[in-house]
This record gives sequence, structure tokens and C-alpha cells, in this order.
Amino acid sequence: MKTSLRLRQFRPEDTPILIDLFKDTVRRVNSRDYTPEQVRAWAPDEVDPARWAVLIDRHTVVAEADDRVVGFTDLESDGHIDRFFVHADFQGQGVGRAMLTEVVAEAVRLGVYRLYAEVSITARPFFGRHGFALVAEQKVTVRGVPMANYRMERRCW
Repeated sequence: MKTSLRLRQFRPEDTPILIDLFKDTVRRVNSRDYTPEQVRAWAPDEVDPARWAVLIDRHTVVAEADDRVVGFTDLESDGHIDRFFVHADFQGQGVGRAMLTEVVAEAVRLGVYRLYAEVSITARPFFGRHGFALVAEQKVTVRGVPMANYRMERRCW
């Protein structure tokens, strides 16, 4: 990574930035593995910020490079990684690896022995490279549109 990466905890004022990063990443990165209809369903123009308020109650990591938000993820107390997104312009530069390292450290600190996530077609190789095993291929429906994702998990210790 050419710029210095800093991880920090989520702040409520991050919400609009994270929503924009989420939409942009799905539209620019995940669009190579999902149809335009699926992308529109997954990352519509209007996203309800209230559905993102849960981030304050989770271990939510925000990655910054040169004071710009370049990624984020959140860990639920049972080991579920709900959201995991890296900015389209920072793919393959260690942002995801750094965030996942932090999530694993937090899980160990909490005594959580297993992490699990429902990952996209696009994210499956990343999670596989970082010790996650495929549990099941899933068919989910988002805003009435069917799409595939993968339930994956790994042990923390």
C-alpha cells in the first residue's frame, strides 16, 4: 500500500461515508459477478441510514488512508461479520487483510472461537485465502431479486 493505513473505531458521523463506500463498491467491484438488476437491488440509490445504526453497537472498524475512508467491517458478538467492504480504488492493497486481522484479534479478545459471514461471489476468494472454509452456497433474495452468496467460517484459535 502506497499510503499509510490507519484503523479506527466507527463514529456515528461516518454513516453517510460508509453508505456511499458500500454503494460504490457494490456498483464498481461486485458488478463483475452480479447482474445489473442484482446490483441495483443490493445497492439502491436510496439506502436507509437507520438500518446502519447498529454499527455503533458492534465492533466496527473503519480503515483510513490519507484521512480518506477506504474500508470498513463490523463484527457481531457471536462472531458474525456482517459488512466487509474495501473501496474500489484500494482493492488488493492490504486494506481487507488489515481489517480482518483486527476483527480476528477482537474475536480472540472476546473469547469468540468462530467467525462466520455470508460473502459475495466477489469476496469468496479473499475470505478463502484468509482461512475461511465454505459451509454452503446460498440463494438469497434482496428486494425481490434472487442472488447467490456463500456462508463461510473460520476458527480464530
